[in-house]
Amino acid sequence: MIRIADRVTETPRQRLARGLYSAGWYAGAPLAAAYLLWRSLRQPAYRRGWSNRFGLGYPATGSGSLVWIHAVSVGETMAARPLVEGLLAARPGLRVLLTHMTPTGVETGERLFGDRVERCLLPYDMPHAVAAFLRHYDPVAGVLMETELWPNLVAAADARGMPLALVNARLSARSLAKARRILALVMPALARLDPVIAQTEGDAMRLAELGCNAGVAGNIKFDVHPDPALVDRGRRWRPADARPVVLAASTRDGEEALLLDAWPRTDTLLAIVPRHPQRFEEVAGLMQRRFGAGFARRSAGQGADRGAGQGVASALLGDSMGEMPAYYAMADVAILGGSLEPFGGQNLIEACALGVPVVLGPHTFNFAQAAEQAIEAGAALRVADAGEAVRAALEIAGDPVRRKRMSAQALAFAGAHRGASERILAQLLPLVGVPL
Repeated sequence: MIRIADRVTETPRQRLARGLYSAGWYAGAPLAAAYLLWRSLRQPAYRRGWSNRFGLGYPATGSGSLVWIHAVSVGETMAARPLVEGLLAARPGLRVLLTHMTPTGVETGERLFGDRVERCLLPYDMPHAVAAFLRHYDPVAGVLMETELWPNLVAAADARGMPLALVNARLSARSLAKARRILALVMPALARLDPVIAQTEGDAMRLAELGCNAGVAGNIKFDVHPDPALVDRGRRWRPADARPVVLAASTRDGEEALLLDAWPRTDTLLAIVPRHPQRFEEVAGLMQRRFGAGFARRSAGQGADRGAGQGVASALLGDSMGEMPAYYAMADVAILGGSLEPFGGQNLIEACALGVPVVLGPHTFNFAQAAEQAIEAGAALRVADAGEAVRAALEIAGDPVRRKRMSAQALAFAGAHRGASERILAQLLPLVGVPL
């Protein structure tokens, strides 16, 4: 079995930095509990698993080898699917534990895997809590998805001699600048991870500036295939009168107001799906004031599975979880949320995989290479602001020839970049005792 690199010996400065970091967590624990209480008032799901977050109350676990995968929320959980399926297929009897930081991550894991995997919330990064977590589940190996780097958790895994990988890793220039300010925490944590597998050469180069030798496998999100049932559902949602549909996908705070201010009088249906469920009511209020009787909510039809777009005069709020592929399947063109304001953009790969042309704002640093590659492939275009985004989206939606061309280019772009999951699994399987 491949083991992680020799135990990392922290310098006195690094030990002091992690000690102060741990003290900060303990001092802030009451605030963390208060935050969970506050969030639970808006999202009752945050009441679930409180004890797990503090290293307590873990459910009974089975016997046999267990590999642990941490996927912080919905996107990471979706991305982990090829790895979970690959591990289960390669080693019958292997147990998989999925951990998350958000209730929506837990719900996504439940929907994707049911009782084929174990699950819990990952504890906050306090030494006693992460040690209790690892002691309870005793993984043979662990996998962190994308950008998760918890110094005490990584140190606890190192102390147990447990292999811990970081896969589908990404590090933007902005995140690199932040990491440089806390090098005493970041560098020993990265040194304890093996393998580290980055999405792009740019990510690997930025990780190298932090002393980390990362390989490159591509972005595993290209290997996530949308649920056919959700795709079929979204296609049934399309308006019966064949109006075009513009989707504002995974929007962030402030972006909805900008889009609504720019939206003209038009027969085109506008669908807005906020990134975070706690903002559904806020966005509903904005849309109600803008569209009045022409505004509808997906949640009003949940359970009936009727066409969410049927009979909607002007606008639809996508206030449901786990249905993003359906919203994309409903759309003629998508404006990518998180890119109009400086949030770094959300994942455009899911849209391209369904052949939906994408309009990007100026802020795509979270997915910089994928965004530029999509633009180069003709699957996406970049605009300067929300007003330009609305105009561009309406032009594409109203031009069948251009829309069909961009749709084909989006499908080709998504297909050309698949294969990362196989490359990542080739490096993970030896960690759990599966020879290549």
